[in-house]
Formats: sequence, C-alpha cells, structure tokens
Amino acid sequence: MATRALAGSRWSSSPSSSSSCSSSHAAQTLSIEKRTRRRSTSDIASSGGLSAHVKISSSASSESAPFPIISIIVVWFLLVCSSVIGPAYSAEASGFRDENQTFRPGEELQKLKYIRARLSEINKPPVKTIQALQFVHNLTATHFPYSFHSYHNVTSVLLIFGRMFQSPDGDVIDCVLSHQQPAFDHPKLKGQKPLDPPERPKGHTHNPMISENFQLWSASGESCPDGTIPIRRTTEQDMLRTSSVRQFGRKVARHVRRDSSSSGHEHAVGYVSGDQYYGAKASINVWAPRVSNQYEFSLSQMWVISGSFGDDLNTIEAGWQVSPELYGDNYPRFFTYWTTDAYQATGCYNLLCSGFIQTNSRIAIGAAISPTSSYGGGQFDISILIWKDPKHGNWWLEFGSGTLIGYWPSELFTHLRDHANMVQFGGEIVNSQHASGSHTATQMGSGHFAGEGFGKASYFRNLQTVDWDNNLIPLQNLRVLADHPNCYDIRGGINRVWGNYFYYGGPGRNVRCP
Repeated sequence: MATRALAGSRWSSSPSSSSSCSSSHAAQTLSIEKRTRRRSTSDIASSGGLSAHVKISSSASSESAPFPIISIIVVWFLLVCSSVIGPAYSAEASGFRDENQTFRPGEELQKLKYIRARLSEINKPPVKTIQALQFVHNLTATHFPYSFHSYHNVTSVLLIFGRMFQSPDGDVIDCVLSHQQPAFDHPKLKGQKPLDPPERPKGHTHNPMISENFQLWSASGESCPDGTIPIRRTTEQDMLRTSSVRQFGRKVARHVRRDSSSSGHEHAVGYVSGDQYYGAKASINVWAPRVSNQYEFSLSQMWVISGSFGDDLNTIEAGWQVSPELYGDNYPRFFTYWTTDAYQATGCYNLLCSGFIQTNSRIAIGAAISPTSSYGGGQFDISILIWKDPKHGNWWLEFGSGTLIGYWPSELFTHLRDHANMVQFGGEIVNSQHASGSHTATQMGSGHFAGEGFGKASYFRNLQTVDWDNNLIPLQNLRVLADHPNCYDIRGGINRVWGNYFYYGGPGRNVRCP
C-alpha cells in the first residue's frame, strides 16, 4: 500500500464496504494538503483572549462623516477590557445549562485564592508566548462608518479591516523551558531532566523527517524555540467553568468496571486481556461529535491498564476528546491522561499536574486537531503509539510517523512499573442525565452507528500491542463491548490492509435509546 503521512495523520479510504474479515478491497491512504478551518466572527469573539493594537488616524477623509469621539472611546474600552479578561463562557449561546447559584462573598474569595494559587503551579514562566489573536494593522476613522453597540460588532469590523495572526481555537501557547515544565514539580521527579529518545519497538516504521503540524495553533507558522515545550495556557475562566475547581484537570473519581458503565460513563470498546502487554498502537479516526452540555464529554482513546478495577487501577491514556468543561469549546483536542489510584487523587489530563514529561517542542497537548472527518466525505485519522522503554522502564508516547511527545516516568506507577494486563481501544461519553431516566444526546465518534461503515461511522484500525521483547505485533483475541448498544455500538473485523479494526459510536438518545 502506498502510504505517505502528512501532519502525522492520514486521509483514509475504506478497505471494504462492511466490517467483515474480507480483504478483497485494498484501502488507499492519500496524502493531502491540510486546510485550516475558518471560524465565524462570533466563534472567535466568544473564544476568549482577544488582543489588538488600534490606531485612529487624524487624517480622515473630508468626504466621510467624522467618527464620533464617544464611539472611539467605546471601541478602545471594549478592546482593552477584552484583552485583559476575555469574554466569559456563554452558557446560553452554547446550549449548556445556566445554573443560578447563591453568591457567598467569603466562599467566593477563598475559591478565587485557590484558583490563583493553582494557576501559578500550572502556568510556568514562558520565554515566548504565541497569542491567540493579534492585530498588526493601523485603523483609520474612515474604517468605522457607524457606531458600535456590542462586542461582536467591534470584532466583526476588526476582522474585516485588521490583519491577523491567530490560533483559531482561541488558545494562548506558552513556550516554557523544558526543565521548568510542571512534571518536575513531582516529588519523585525533582532535579531530573528529560531523557533522550529510547529504542522504538521492532516492526515499527517511523519517519522523523515528516513535519507533524496537525494543530490549529501552529497554522500561522509560529513555533516554540529549541529547548522549550509548548503548553496551552490555563486561565481563570477554564477553572471557573469546571463543576469542581479542586478536581480541575481530573476525571471524576468513581468505581470503575470494565464490563459496565459507572457514574454515567458509557463505553464502546475493543480490548485484549490475559497476557503481559508492554505497549499498544492504533490509528484513530477524528471527528467533532456534538456534546449536549458543559458537563459531558465525548472521547476516543487508547487505555493501557494494569491492576484490578478497584482503588489500585493504573492507566495510561491518549487520544482525542471534545470537552466543553475542560477547554470551553467543541473542538476535538489531542489529550493524555494517567492515574495510579482509579482516578481518585493521582494523575490528570495533559500537563495540568506534575507527572508526564514532554520532550517535543512542536505539539501542544490539549490543543485542537485539524482537519476532522466529515460524514460521507474525507476521513482523517491520527496514529498513536505507547510503549515501555526496555532500558529505563518509562512509558513513551509517539504521534504519527515518529514524533515523540514525551513519557510517563515509571516512578509514577505501581502496577504499570512492570507491565500492563489489559489494553483497551474505543469511545467514552458522559451521560449526565442517567439519574433522571433519560439519555443524553451527546454523540460518540461520528454520531452514527457502526453498521453504517466507512465514511459514516468512526473507526480504529491497525490495532497492535507490544510484547515482552519490544516487538510490535497484531492483536490476539480482540473482544468488543458496548455498555448500551442501542445508544452506541461497535463491530469488529480484520483484513490485510487495516489488520484488526472496528467501527463504533452512535447518536445517544434516539427511538431505541430514549
């Protein structure tokens, strides 16, 4: 199969029209020229982080009506305010719950103090900052033929007349010295420095010369200097948006079982167990599923698991997720996670706590992925490899065709210090309405059932594991499981092109899933 990776990801075509084991139809993977998505002015205005440099010329045309001084003041005031605090997350505009809460000054003050202390731990001093939105064009009074009545009007005009360099997802990226990243605040990692790249698994081909540029923030060509890593800046708005500021950046602690949903978490997964696993690899189809409210998410990922499904559960996780609560939008974002105690007190998403050590200067964990797949159209997937370094015992993460992101030090874990006893691939959603007896309309994957097949249902393909001798091998005895198959289902298959694969997902609430 002629394959060429671009941006660490691939546009794919189906190996067959069904999920059977037939291998008669070969899939082709075509390289593409990546296109950055445009956002509407209202999206940009609501994304937060607007900064602008505006100069009003005194040489306005005598043929144009003079711009009222009050409008100039209003524009200046709105822009300054927005650059300092940014617009608040709008629950009404996004269709999320707007909950009234009693205002208690003492509690709010303590909450704010905690948030600021937490932010000082998460956000490290940058040597360079890549702003979300920057204007570098001088504006004159003739550019403003009318008065402005809202923030959105100001933004709309500036979008027309201002020349911009922006991250369309609204992120601010801080370039932080590698040895000052949050990981090294961990008591077991203090004084350490990032390690050199390890030996790759045998049977794994990689091409480090291919540029991994699949994230929206780097579309302008901006990048972090050598010796630094890009970190998505966390804001007060990010923490205030969460249901619990003290649990910010963590999954909700819950009793976890592989074979059923818990606390509203529902899955459609393929898995292997009963052996010793030292890593896993898969190509994951990327979509932008609809999430019904701020306190739900939809993700597609790999789990590398060890321990029992009790309080001693160890996991390493990576994939993409849509989480309005964590990120404030509905973009699919590249993420990582880890825990050593079943999501209770250890671990976190991305770099929101000490633990994961990043070594890459071009990929920001937690940043938006682009492009995404479309129903009946182009299919886009990302390849992820997690494996245990035979020399030092650390668990490394690789994206695409050879780009190392970083590693989870073995010191973080108990059971995973040795090996994994299960590997899982698939989708997970949160159904916040489970207690009420109705089901959420949050989508998993593409939002369509597995039976619709390629181009319509989401997929995982080329599923592999790493054995004790650091060999990348095909899965043995893949099993599939859907917690609520009337809401989200899964169908597995195998062929010569995609190896072990499955289609999965669904719309959530429907006539068979009320």
